[in-house]
Amino acid sequence: MDDTEIVDKIKDLLKDTAVEIANPAPRRIFAKIERQNLVKCIYLLKQNLGFAHLSTITGLDRGDFFEMLYHLANEAVSLTVRTPVPRTEPEVPSICEAIPGAVLYEREIQDMFGVTVKGIPDPRPLLLSDDWPSGQHPLRKDWKFERPQEVIPGGG
Repeated sequence: MDDTEIVDKIKDLLKDTAVEIANPAPRRIFAKIERQNLVKCIYLLKQNLGFAHLSTITGLDRGDFFEMLYHLANEAVSLTVRTPVPRTEPEVPSICEAIPGAVLYEREIQDMFGVTVKGIPDPRPLLLSDDWPSGQHPLRKDWKFERPQEVIPGGG
């Protein structure tokens, strides 16, 4: 099956839930999905087109909104499902029901972007230390690093 056939199958499968579908390069497909349809779409893609491999979930801070990118693959192509997330309501549903291994990526998204993942089975921080300041998310554009004051033992 070539890219065009896969794009057509995705369009047919996702019908009204896909905002946009593009094939910018060979073996690469992008689908833009609204967050309320995310879990349903992941299930449909996994069950009907074999997109069972989740290579990662990444995020982008676009300034006015965040964009979560779910990188999936089957034997023929790589598919990125893009989901815009408003800054004023930074939350997405967990896809762990469809792909249980997503939990680590979802925990990373919560730590680094501050996007709450609703229904995540294990919401504990993954990358940041237990004493990390609340509300500080290192991959947000508005995050500012402040170097802690250096303490020299025995210094005056």
